[in-house]
Amino acid sequence: MSLGAIDKKNFASIILLDEMINKERVFTTILQSEDKVLEPLLVALLAKGYLSVDGNKYQVTKSGEDTFDVFMNRYTEFLKMYDVYSFVDLEKGEFAFSKYFDFDTDQEWDNYKNDNRFEDLRIAVALFKKLNPAEIVFMSFINENAFDTEATGWQIDLVDDAIWNEIEKVCDSAIKPEDLGNDAMEDMVGQGAELLINILKEEAKRAQEEKQNINYNSTDIIEETVVEEYTYYEPYYDPFYVSPFWLVPLFLW
Repeated sequence: MSLGAIDKKNFASIILLDEMINKERVFTTILQSEDKVLEPLLVALLAKGYLSVDGNKYQVTKSGEDTFDVFMNRYTEFLKMYDVYSFVDLEKGEFAFSKYFDFDTDQEWDNYKNDNRFEDLRIAVALFKKLNPAEIVFMSFINENAFDTEATGWQIDLVDDAIWNEIEKVCDSAIKPEDLGNDAMEDMVGQGAELLINILKEEAKRAQEEKQNINYNSTDIIEETVVEEYTYYEPYYDPFYVSPFWLVPLFLW
């Protein structure tokens, strides 16, 4: 696939909004040194109302904050929902996450899930659900700190083609729904959703038991916590379901 100009603009804009909202980085209308390459993007965000100017400083507007919130909703769900599809043994039809609670240390768990027999099916699931696969890869890059804005020259990296070409390559080389067949995809997506909900139930139960130290009224509290944790994901029992915020355009250019 070819990563379109709009995708690149969207993703780079998310990185800038994150810098301004969460890291309180200040960009001025007269940009200095390495920030200069960001000027076209900042001006575009200003023209569309995602930024405003206060004195000589760019400020994120309500529209910019709302757009960033939409992305963060997607990103939060990506980390929770789609991770379960990142390690799947296609030959055995087995999810690595089915053994999630079988290991005592993070190192043991990492060694298990990184076995070569497991395939990453997150892009296949995204395509099956009619989502943008490039956005899924972009999120995984964020999670792996590929956009290190503490590094010297990160601004140039953001506007350069190298990292976007890398996202294209990941999308191109990934397993696609047509490689597995529609019936197999539907079954796999449904199994993953069921597995995720069971994991959330178990996580919530263990956390609450530890917190309450198994006191006399813990059963009711555990039940309330479990319901709160996993009810959100119950619609995903339908393999074709996606949360509404995935359908909202990130930016209107």
